[in-house]
Amino acid sequence: MFDWNRSCSYDEQQKRRFHTIARSRLKKLAAQLNLPQGSFDLRSNKAGIAVSGEITLHHHRAYIQVGQFGLSSGHGILIRTCKGRKDYTCGANHFVALDMLDDIPALAAAVRAVTGVGRGASPSSEQRAA
Repeated sequence: MFDWNRSCSYDEQQKRRFHTIARSRLKKLAAQLNLPQGSFDLRSNKAGIAVSGEITLHHHRAYIQVGQFGLSSGHGILIRTCKGRKDYTCGANHFVALDMLDDIPALAAAVRAVTGVGRGASPSSEQRAA
């Protein structure tokens, strides 16, 4: 199992694994939420040597970002609503623990609770909402 709380600072191998695995888990999250292909972007920004950078799943109604920005608080996944894939600042910030990446159904439930995305929606109804 991956250690989400092992710092990526000054550790290129850890950062590479962090990004690769987090990206893979966000793809699984998109599938769990029944997000149609093309209704979201998946981005990775490695940033500088002293930080983890971030991995972002940006749907037209949900913004989910993974990073080690809250290690001292135990948080590292930001979830908020948005109004389109060009909206980077919309809804209130909600944070959950990084280790929720090991429990995709629980993470999907948290995303649904905050954003409503994926709640009883079929892929075709999510596409119509785009």
